[in-house]
Amino acid sequence: MTPTQPVGRYRWTICALLFFATTVNYLDRQVLSLLHPTLEEEFGWSNTDYSNILAAFQFIYALSMLFVGRIIDRLGTKWGFAIAIIVWSVAAIVHAVAIPIGEGAVSLLGVFGITGLSVSVVGFIIARALLGFGESGNFPAAIKATAEYFPKKDRAFATGIFNSGSNVGAILAPLTVPWMALNWGWQSTFVVIGAVGFLWLIFWFWFYEKPEKQKRLSVAELAYIQSDVEVVDVPADREEEKAEKVPWVRLLGYRQTWAFAAGKFMTDGVWWFFLFWLPAYLKAQYGMEGVAIMLPLAVLYSMTMFGSIGGGWFPKYYINKGYSPYDGRMKAMLIIALFPLVVLAAQPLGGISYWIPVVLIGVGASAHQAWSANIFTTVSDMFPKITVASVTGIGGMAGGLGGVVMSKLGGAVFDHYAAIDRIHTGYTIMFSICAVSYLIAWVIMKSLVPRMKLVDLK
Repeated sequence: MTPTQPVGRYRWTICALLFFATTVNYLDRQVLSLLHPTLEEEFGWSNTDYSNILAAFQFIYALSMLFVGRIIDRLGTKWGFAIAIIVWSVAAIVHAVAIPIGEGAVSLLGVFGITGLSVSVVGFIIARALLGFGESGNFPAAIKATAEYFPKKDRAFATGIFNSGSNVGAILAPLTVPWMALNWGWQSTFVVIGAVGFLWLIFWFWFYEKPEKQKRLSVAELAYIQSDVEVVDVPADREEEKAEKVPWVRLLGYRQTWAFAAGKFMTDGVWWFFLFWLPAYLKAQYGMEGVAIMLPLAVLYSMTMFGSIGGGWFPKYYINKGYSPYDGRMKAMLIIALFPLVVLAAQPLGGISYWIPVVLIGVGASAHQAWSANIFTTVSDMFPKITVASVTGIGGMAGGLGGVVMSKLGGAVFDHYAAIDRIHTGYTIMFSICAVSYLIAWVIMKSLVPRMKLVDLK
């Protein structure tokens, strides 16, 4: 195929499906953080209670990531993704009946002599744990689909586009959740937003099939997609069979796996901190809640779209200059890792106007999305397609555990400093951790994999 031959665009239809799935994923994920002030007042939660609920989601998400990538590699992208979104959509709706669930769970635990538990906390822990299990399938499946439908040079850009769905979800949530909660009750938000995932399934089954079996692909586009097929890959009809023969222990023996996992552990918790704690931050320091936080959060998360898409495009600048995909990506990631340092100024300048920390945190969150688009793509740079979902799952588990650490640390820090009327200091500490995490992660990754080396499963 010559550069002048027309190439179809069907692969971007698949990217659009991944974008909307990620949007739904983050809509479901963020409802609780926006309802946090309301639920905190209704049920008397402390910051530690809230952090325990968050940690339940993140821990199960992390644990599930280890297995779900493996399952998706075996089931294939089509059915693996479909099952994941069914589970997390049901789980999102289950939040609406968290109190009856909590009452039943507390009664059952009482039979075994375990008493004194909060019904609301237990109920939401169970609902969030189920949500974490289902949502863990989104990124391994989406990264695998991207590896199937895009050559390496385009994967970071495609990943940046579908990953920007997380930003759209984060934008739509504050524009819809407070209004629905105010007019229809907080339970309605979980039901309505949870049901959206079932609409997505219709389009997924309609449009998705493996490239080799996809009748809507032109010959030229299929050739373009397969233009850099790795010699270690196997025919599509044998992928699931081959994937079963690559054990986790073997994947853990590669430095490339540990580089990805370390980068995720150090940085995923930062994004989740921004996602889950910013409504509480605006209330604690500026007395803002409900519909008052709609505009600031919408502006902040709108900024992150530029990072997600721009970050996905950025490595192509270096790749076009002759860098290998991995080396170009790592060079871009180093520059991206510098931007979150502006978050260090959020608290010192926050007394001027709440818009200053909103914008600075927006820059940091935007940098995270740029980072995320690239770190995900390092997996398909270094590993054959048959193991992409499994390695993504291992890194996702590490990222989830990083999120647990950030949530538990945040809850403890905020309760401590709130008790001595210095909550401002608590947020200063947490924002400082967020600011430097990316540079530390980059140094670790670069130390483990100084230069690009494709994993040879042979």
